[in-house]
Amino acid sequence: MNRVVHPIEQESFRRLRARLDTSRLPPLTRAVVERVVHSSADLDYAQDLVMDEAELDRAHTALHAGAPVVVDVEMVAAGITRRPTVCRLKDARPGPGLTRSAQAVRLAHEEVGPGALWVIGCAPTALEELLTLDASPALVIGLPVGFVGAAESKAALRESGLPAVSNVSEKGGSAVAAAALNALLYHPTSKETA
Repeated sequence: MNRVVHPIEQESFRRLRARLDTSRLPPLTRAVVERVVHSSADLDYAQDLVMDEAELDRAHTALHAGAPVVVDVEMVAAGITRRPTVCRLKDARPGPGLTRSAQAVRLAHEEVGPGALWVIGCAPTALEELLTLDASPALVIGLPVGFVGAAESKAALRESGLPAVSNVSEKGGSAVAAAALNALLYHPTSKETA
């Protein structure tokens, strides 16, 4: 299903590309970088994001084959408009040594099992909890924001060896996490380009 792109979005991407040369990036990496930069108006993401094209390709295939999408907060879900998401934060209760966000990740994992795409844009503790589970994700978009635990949780994600999109700094957030997932959703499949 082709997405109709509004003229304002077209002009915004034209201006982005005039200021940031992404032409040498592989296709899915380029899509993620551009969509994240577009959502944040922060050109520094081009150097801050960390991802692997082969992992993105496998995740893109899984996503378009119907793999579930799990988000840590409703703000991330609100930014993903073309796909239903799973968010269990409303059902979660904190416990000893476990934040509400971490508990929500456990509940979501019980619901979706392996092979999901996880989109974490708010809580470092959600990302930390995901790393303790045997989630076997198709991809983890780990872009939580904050001065406490955000950069560390993203470093742990990269060290885990799981397929991931992350960034090095403390910045992140719901909008950029949703944007990274949307980049994969909006990128055409081989059937759509044939």
